Amino acid sequence: MLLSTSCAVSAVSSRLDSGRAGRWPRAAAAAPSATGVRRGVLQTRRALSDSEGREPAREDPVIARAREQVQSGLVFQPMGEVQPLVAAMDQQLMDPKAEPGLAATYSLARSNYSPDLESGINEQINIELNMSYVYTSMYNFFARDDVGLPGFAAYFRHNSDDEREHAHLLMNYQTQRGGRVRLLALAPPETEFWHAEKGDALHATELALSLEKLNFQKLRDLHTVAQTVGDADATHFIEDYLLHEQSKDVKEAAVLVSQVRRAGRGHGVFHVDTLLAQEYGDKGAGGLDGNGAGPLAG
Repeated sequence: MLLSTSCAVSAVSSRLDSGRAGRWPRAAAAAPSATGVRRGVLQTRRALSDSEGREPAREDPVIARAREQVQSGLVFQPMGEVQPLVAAMDQQLMDPKAEPGLAATYSLARSNYSPDLESGINEQINIELNMSYVYTSMYNFFARDDVGLPGFAAYFRHNSDDEREHAHLLMNYQTQRGGRVRLLALAPPETEFWHAEKGDALHATELALSLEKLNFQKLRDLHTVAQTVGDADATHFIEDYLLHEQSKDVKEAAVLVSQVRRAGRGHGVFHVDTLLAQEYGDKGAGGLDGNGAGPLAG
Protein backbone atom coordinates (compact mmCIF):
# COMPACT_ATOMS: atom_id res chain seq x y z
CA MET A 1 0.00 0.00 0.00
CA LEU A 2 2.75 2.44 0.92
CA LEU A 3 4.62 1.52 -2.19
CA SER A 4 1.70 2.34 -4.42
CA THR A 5 1.13 5.71 -2.73
CA SER A 6 4.79 6.63 -3.12
CA CYS A 7 4.63 5.77 -6.80
CA ALA A 8 1.55 8.00 -7.27
CA VAL A 9 3.24 10.96 -5.58
CA SER A 10 6.30 10.48 -7.75
CA ALA A 11 4.15 10.48 -10.91
CA VAL A 12 2.35 13.71 -9.95
CA SER A 13 5.66 15.37 -9.11
CA SER A 14 7.06 14.34 -12.47
CA ARG A 15 4.08 15.83 -14.33
CA LEU A 16 4.43 19.15 -12.43
CA ASP A 17 8.12 19.31 -13.24
CA SER A 18 7.45 18.66 -16.92
CA GLY A 19 4.74 21.39 -16.95
CA ARG A 20 7.14 23.95 -15.50
CA ALA A 21 9.75 22.95 -17.98
CA GLY A 22 7.30 23.55 -20.85
CA ARG A 23 6.19 27.01 -19.69
CA TRP A 24 9.29 28.80 -18.40
CA PRO A 25 11.39 28.50 -21.56
CA ARG A 26 8.73 30.51 -23.46
CA ALA A 27 8.65 33.18 -20.74
CA ALA A 28 12.41 33.40 -20.82
CA ALA A 29 12.38 33.90 -24.59
CA ALA A 30 9.80 36.71 -24.33
CA ALA A 31 11.74 38.69 -21.72
CA PRO A 32 14.48 40.94 -23.15
CA SER A 33 18.01 40.33 -22.18
CA ALA A 34 20.07 42.88 -20.27
CA THR A 35 22.07 43.69 -23.42
CA GLY A 36 18.86 44.43 -25.38
CA VAL A 37 17.58 46.73 -22.65
CA ARG A 38 20.83 48.72 -22.63
CA ARG A 39 20.75 49.01 -26.47
CA GLY A 40 17.14 50.33 -26.41
CA VAL A 41 17.98 52.93 -23.79
CA LEU A 42 20.92 54.19 -25.86
CA GLN A 43 18.77 54.47 -29.01
CA THR A 44 16.10 56.43 -27.13
CA ARG A 45 18.72 58.83 -25.76
CA ARG A 46 20.16 59.40 -29.27
CA ALA A 47 16.66 60.14 -30.66
CA LEU A 48 15.97 62.64 -27.88
CA SER A 49 19.31 64.41 -28.37
CA ASP A 50 18.74 64.64 -32.13
CA SER A 51 15.25 66.10 -31.69
CA GLU A 52 16.55 68.69 -29.21
CA GLY A 53 19.13 69.89 -31.76
CA ARG A 54 16.53 70.51 -34.50
CA GLU A 55 13.70 73.11 -34.56
CA PRO A 56 10.25 71.55 -34.72
CA ALA A 57 8.70 71.71 -38.20
CA ARG A 58 6.40 74.71 -38.56
CA GLU A 59 2.94 74.11 -39.89
CA ASP A 60 1.76 76.03 -42.92
CA PRO A 61 -0.24 79.04 -41.58
CA VAL A 62 -2.98 78.49 -44.15
CA ILE A 63 -3.41 74.88 -43.03
CA ALA A 64 -3.32 75.91 -39.37
CA ARG A 65 -5.95 78.59 -39.99
CA ALA A 66 -8.14 76.13 -41.85
CA ARG A 67 -7.86 73.62 -38.98
CA GLU A 68 -8.84 76.31 -36.46
CA GLN A 69 -11.84 77.26 -38.55
CA VAL A 70 -12.96 73.65 -38.85
CA GLN A 71 -12.58 73.11 -35.10
CA SER A 72 -14.28 76.36 -34.08
CA GLY A 73 -16.75 76.73 -36.94
CA LEU A 74 -15.67 80.40 -37.38
CA VAL A 75 -14.29 81.89 -40.58
CA PHE A 76 -13.93 85.48 -39.36
CA GLN A 77 -12.86 86.15 -35.78
CA PRO A 78 -12.97 89.95 -35.45
CA MET A 79 -11.69 90.34 -31.91
CA GLY A 80 -8.66 88.23 -32.67
CA GLU A 81 -7.84 89.58 -36.10
CA VAL A 82 -8.26 93.22 -35.10
CA GLN A 83 -5.63 93.06 -32.38
CA PRO A 84 -2.67 93.86 -34.70
CA LEU A 85 -4.51 96.95 -35.96
CA VAL A 86 -5.21 98.12 -32.43
CA ALA A 87 -1.59 97.58 -31.48
CA ALA A 88 -0.45 99.51 -34.56
CA MET A 89 -2.22 102.62 -33.30
CA ASP A 90 0.26 102.80 -30.45
CA GLN A 91 3.02 103.07 -33.05
CA GLN A 92 1.37 106.02 -34.80
CA LEU A 93 2.56 108.62 -32.35
CA MET A 94 5.01 111.04 -33.86
CA ASP A 95 7.21 113.82 -32.59
CA PRO A 96 5.52 117.20 -33.21
CA LYS A 97 8.93 118.86 -33.22
CA ALA A 98 10.02 116.82 -36.22
CA GLU A 99 7.19 118.23 -38.34
CA PRO A 100 6.14 121.59 -36.90
CA GLY A 101 2.62 122.70 -37.67
CA LEU A 102 1.25 119.16 -37.89
CA ALA A 103 -0.83 117.31 -35.35
CA ALA A 104 0.85 115.02 -32.87
CA THR A 105 -0.56 111.85 -34.39
CA TYR A 106 -1.00 110.32 -37.79
CA SER A 107 -4.50 109.82 -39.17
CA LEU A 108 -6.30 106.94 -37.50
CA ALA A 109 -8.44 106.51 -40.62
CA ARG A 110 -5.44 105.85 -42.85
CA SER A 111 -5.38 102.28 -44.15
CA ASN A 112 -3.04 101.04 -46.89
CA TYR A 113 -2.81 104.52 -48.42
CA SER A 114 0.32 104.82 -50.53
CA PRO A 115 2.51 107.93 -50.05
CA ASP A 116 2.99 108.01 -53.83
CA LEU A 117 -0.76 108.19 -54.34
CA GLU A 118 -1.09 110.82 -51.63
CA SER A 119 1.54 112.95 -53.36
CA GLY A 120 -0.10 112.42 -56.75
CA ILE A 121 -3.47 113.60 -55.47
CA ASN A 122 -1.87 116.75 -54.04
CA GLU A 123 -0.33 117.43 -57.44
CA GLN A 124 -3.71 116.93 -59.15
CA ILE A 125 -5.29 119.36 -56.68
CA ASN A 126 -2.71 121.91 -57.80
CA ILE A 127 -3.48 121.20 -61.48
CA GLU A 128 -7.21 121.70 -60.97
CA LEU A 129 -6.68 124.95 -59.06
CA ASN A 130 -4.26 126.22 -61.71
CA MET A 131 -6.81 125.54 -64.42
CA SER A 132 -9.48 127.32 -62.40
CA TYR A 133 -7.08 130.24 -62.05
CA VAL A 134 -6.56 130.42 -65.82
CA TYR A 135 -10.29 130.18 -66.54
CA THR A 136 -10.93 132.95 -64.00
CA SER A 137 -8.55 135.19 -65.92
CA MET A 138 -10.23 134.30 -69.23
CA TYR A 139 -13.67 134.92 -67.77
CA ASN A 140 -12.66 138.38 -66.60
CA PHE A 141 -11.08 139.17 -69.98
CA PHE A 142 -14.29 138.47 -71.92
CA ALA A 143 -16.39 140.29 -69.31
CA ARG A 144 -14.52 143.53 -69.98
CA ASP A 145 -16.37 146.33 -71.78
CA ASP A 146 -13.69 146.58 -74.47
CA VAL A 147 -14.20 142.88 -75.34
CA GLY A 148 -17.95 142.63 -74.89
CA LEU A 149 -18.53 138.86 -75.12
CA PRO A 150 -20.50 138.02 -71.96
CA GLY A 151 -21.48 134.58 -73.26
CA PHE A 152 -17.83 133.55 -73.48
CA ALA A 153 -17.32 135.07 -70.03
CA ALA A 154 -20.14 132.88 -68.71
CA TYR A 155 -18.64 129.78 -70.31
CA PHE A 156 -15.19 130.37 -68.83
CA ARG A 157 -16.60 131.22 -65.41
CA HIS A 158 -18.49 127.91 -65.53
CA ASN A 159 -15.21 126.16 -66.37
CA SER A 160 -13.47 127.90 -63.48
CA ASP A 161 -16.13 126.75 -61.02
CA ASP A 162 -16.00 123.24 -62.48
CA GLU A 163 -12.24 122.90 -62.00
CA ARG A 164 -12.45 124.30 -58.48
CA GLU A 165 -15.13 121.74 -57.67
CA HIS A 166 -12.82 118.98 -58.91
CA ALA A 167 -10.10 120.31 -56.61
CA HIS A 168 -12.50 120.17 -53.66
CA LEU A 169 -13.45 116.59 -54.54
CA LEU A 170 -9.77 115.64 -54.44
CA MET A 171 -9.24 117.46 -51.15
CA ASN A 172 -12.18 115.68 -49.56
CA TYR A 173 -10.92 112.32 -50.80
CA GLN A 174 -7.43 113.06 -49.50
CA THR A 175 -8.70 113.71 -45.98
CA GLN A 176 -11.13 110.78 -46.21
CA ARG A 177 -8.22 108.40 -46.78
CA GLY A 178 -6.13 109.93 -44.01
CA GLY A 179 -3.78 111.90 -46.26
CA ARG A 180 -2.54 115.46 -45.81
CA VAL A 181 -3.66 118.16 -48.23
CA ARG A 182 -0.62 120.22 -49.20
CA LEU A 183 -1.48 123.22 -51.35
CA LEU A 184 1.25 124.14 -53.80
CA ALA A 185 2.02 127.44 -55.50
CA LEU A 186 -0.17 128.61 -58.40
CA ALA A 187 1.35 130.05 -61.56
CA PRO A 188 0.01 133.52 -62.45
CA PRO A 189 -2.07 133.26 -65.65
CA GLU A 190 -2.14 135.60 -68.62
CA THR A 191 -4.53 138.52 -68.49
CA GLU A 192 -4.76 139.31 -72.23
CA PHE A 193 -6.04 136.91 -74.87
CA TRP A 194 -5.94 139.03 -77.98
CA HIS A 195 -4.70 137.28 -81.13
CA ALA A 196 -4.08 139.17 -84.37
CA GLU A 197 -4.71 136.23 -86.70
CA LYS A 198 -7.25 134.02 -84.92
CA GLY A 199 -9.12 136.57 -82.89
CA ASP A 200 -9.67 136.46 -79.14
CA ALA A 201 -12.61 134.02 -79.14
CA LEU A 202 -10.90 131.32 -81.21
CA HIS A 203 -7.58 131.79 -79.44
CA ALA A 204 -9.19 131.41 -76.01
CA THR A 205 -11.33 128.39 -76.93
CA GLU A 206 -8.35 126.58 -78.49
CA LEU A 207 -6.38 127.29 -75.33
CA ALA A 208 -9.24 125.91 -73.24
CA LEU A 209 -9.39 122.73 -75.34
CA SER A 210 -5.63 122.25 -74.92
CA LEU A 211 -5.96 122.68 -71.16
CA GLU A 212 -8.77 120.13 -70.97
CA LYS A 213 -6.73 117.60 -72.94
CA LEU A 214 -3.72 118.20 -70.71
CA ASN A 215 -5.83 117.72 -67.60
CA PHE A 216 -7.28 114.51 -69.07
CA GLN A 217 -3.75 113.16 -69.46
CA LYS A 218 -2.83 114.18 -65.91
CA LEU A 219 -5.85 112.31 -64.57
CA ARG A 220 -4.89 109.20 -66.52
CA ASP A 221 -1.40 109.44 -65.02
CA LEU A 222 -2.94 109.62 -61.54
CA HIS A 223 -5.14 106.65 -62.39
CA THR A 224 -2.01 104.70 -63.37
CA VAL A 225 -0.45 105.46 -59.98
CA ALA A 226 -3.57 104.18 -58.22
CA GLN A 227 -3.48 100.98 -60.27
CA THR A 228 0.25 100.49 -59.70
CA VAL A 229 -0.10 100.61 -55.91
CA GLY A 230 -3.19 98.39 -56.10
CA ASP A 231 -5.60 100.90 -54.54
CA ALA A 232 -9.02 99.81 -55.78
CA ASP A 233 -10.90 102.54 -53.93
CA ALA A 234 -8.79 105.34 -55.42
CA THR A 235 -9.08 103.78 -58.87
CA HIS A 236 -12.86 103.74 -58.55
CA PHE A 237 -12.93 107.35 -57.31
CA ILE A 238 -10.78 108.66 -60.17
CA GLU A 239 -12.74 106.77 -62.79
CA ASP A 240 -16.24 107.65 -61.63
CA TYR A 241 -15.80 111.22 -60.38
CA LEU A 242 -12.98 112.63 -62.52
CA LEU A 243 -11.95 110.70 -65.62
CA HIS A 244 -15.39 110.20 -67.13
CA GLU A 245 -16.38 113.81 -66.46
CA GLN A 246 -13.12 115.06 -67.93
CA SER A 247 -13.68 113.15 -71.17
CA LYS A 248 -17.02 114.95 -71.52
CA ASP A 249 -15.33 118.30 -70.86
CA VAL A 250 -12.85 117.61 -73.68
CA LYS A 251 -15.70 116.86 -76.08
CA GLU A 252 -17.56 120.01 -75.06
CA ALA A 253 -14.49 122.20 -75.56
CA ALA A 254 -13.79 120.60 -78.96
CA VAL A 255 -17.34 121.30 -80.17
CA LEU A 256 -17.04 124.95 -79.15
CA VAL A 257 -13.76 125.33 -81.07
CA SER A 258 -15.43 123.93 -84.19
CA GLN A 259 -18.35 126.33 -83.81
CA VAL A 260 -16.09 129.36 -83.38
CA ARG A 261 -14.03 128.35 -86.40
CA ARG A 262 -17.16 128.13 -88.51
CA ALA A 263 -18.39 131.48 -87.24
CA GLY A 264 -15.19 133.28 -88.23
CA ARG A 265 -14.11 136.61 -86.80
CA GLY A 266 -17.16 138.61 -87.84
CA HIS A 267 -20.77 138.68 -86.74
CA GLY A 268 -20.79 134.88 -86.28
CA VAL A 269 -18.85 135.27 -83.03
CA PHE A 270 -21.73 137.30 -81.57
CA HIS A 271 -24.15 134.50 -82.47
CA VAL A 272 -21.98 131.91 -80.66
CA ASP A 273 -21.69 134.33 -77.73
CA THR A 274 -25.50 134.58 -77.50
CA LEU A 275 -25.83 130.78 -77.50
CA LEU A 276 -23.26 130.50 -74.71
CA ALA A 277 -25.06 133.13 -72.64
CA GLN A 278 -28.32 131.23 -73.03
CA GLU A 279 -26.77 127.85 -72.19
CA TYR A 280 -24.77 128.89 -69.12
CA GLY A 281 -27.25 131.50 -67.96
CA ASP A 282 -24.72 133.97 -66.60
CA LYS A 283 -26.55 137.23 -65.96
CA GLY A 284 -24.02 138.78 -63.64
CA ALA A 285 -20.89 138.83 -65.76
CA GLY A 286 -21.27 142.49 -66.63
CA GLY A 287 -22.37 144.08 -63.36
CA LEU A 288 -21.88 144.12 -59.61
CA ASP A 289 -25.53 143.68 -58.66
CA GLY A 290 -25.95 140.25 -60.26
CA ASN A 291 -28.37 141.56 -62.88
CA GLY A 292 -25.83 142.62 -65.48
CA ALA A 293 -25.49 146.04 -67.05
CA GLY A 294 -27.98 145.67 -69.87
CA PRO A 295 -28.92 143.19 -72.63
CA LEU A 296 -25.43 143.16 -74.15
CA ALA A 297 -23.64 142.74 -70.83
CA GLY A 298 -25.06 139.30 -70.16
